[in-house]
Amino acid sequence: MKQFQHIFRTAILMICICISISAASQGKAGNTVTFDRTVYDFGDVLLSDGALSCSFTMTNTSSKPVVIYSVTTSCGCTNVNWSREPILPGKTAKISASYTNDEGPYPFDKTLTVHISDVQKPVILRLRGISHEKKKSLAEMYPVRYGHLGFRSKELKCGNLERGNVKSDETRIANFSGVPAEVKFTDISEGLSLSVNPNPIPAGGVATMTFSVTGIEGIWGKNSYSATPVVNGEKAPEHITVNAFTKENFGGMTKAERDNAARPMFKASSYSFGKVRQGTKVKAQWEFSNAGKAELKIYKIDIDAEKASASGTTVLKTGEKGTLTVELDTSTMPKGETLVIVTLTTNSPLRPIVNLFINGWLE
Repeated sequence: MKQFQHIFRTAILMICICISISAASQGKAGNTVTFDRTVYDFGDVLLSDGALSCSFTMTNTSSKPVVIYSVTTSCGCTNVNWSREPILPGKTAKISASYTNDEGPYPFDKTLTVHISDVQKPVILRLRGISHEKKKSLAEMYPVRYGHLGFRSKELKCGNLERGNVKSDETRIANFSGVPAEVKFTDISEGLSLSVNPNPIPAGGVATMTFSVTGIEGIWGKNSYSATPVVNGEKAPEHITVNAFTKENFGGMTKAERDNAARPMFKASSYSFGKVRQGTKVKAQWEFSNAGKAELKIYKIDIDAEKASASGTTVLKTGEKGTLTVELDTSTMPKGETLVIVTLTTNSPLRPIVNLFINGWLE
């Protein structure tokens, strides 16, 4: 039981971290400021390289001066300096950071949390890379192959974004061919865009691939976007995948509209099926109501289980009650303690994402 409680707490923590980081990690913070980048990827470095430095440029796109109140780092291994003076409209300011690069031969991903006047949510900037004790070959650093291209991993993540906004990230890719590789993409999912720099990629060289997802209305919750690389006119045998989560955008709401919006209230957030044999079909059920003053809509229900389905009420008028049911086939799930997360994407500004939990023990 103690082990399960640890798993449960870890799941809750990861959900909270994902939501809080993604809520304000875009390069554009409303109509107030924009950043030239939100991620600085040092790529592959050596411990012997010593401290690593970079900078981010912020532009005031508003009609009045703004001030960077504070910039906090995620750990003592990162130092930061920033412009303390007011930034006039149209002018820029720099945030300079350095990472000590002495934590061992591991991947690193450090964050800077930037608090700015007239910006409701802090902007998250990231310093990341992979530190090695000794130089490695391209094949070791880019083990996933798509034709002549090498990637670090098979799955790319773009995090959470709001409808109408764009979320971008980047990764390094390698050219394993003996000639420069001109990279294009085909079979691209709606809402996904990709670019490579430099392009062509030098023979045996490395480039940065930037991928962006646009939050399109109707494409809610967890989704996978894909594209197939085409190198020098030759289509790769497999497509690459980018995962992202789209939630509603409440940025244009007034305080009165928020106060009068929908508000889902669940009697419980978890359902325990106890101890059952592997292969048993489990039915979890939750009762909930709309305590708000506007109609509640559940846009999408995502379940992190291979064989599962959901049914029940997805639209509730104010004061109404409803039931949500999830049927879970445990035949493909591992034995032992089990935790399944059910994620609801809603139109409620107070609870745009609702997480429910199914737990138990499979014999």
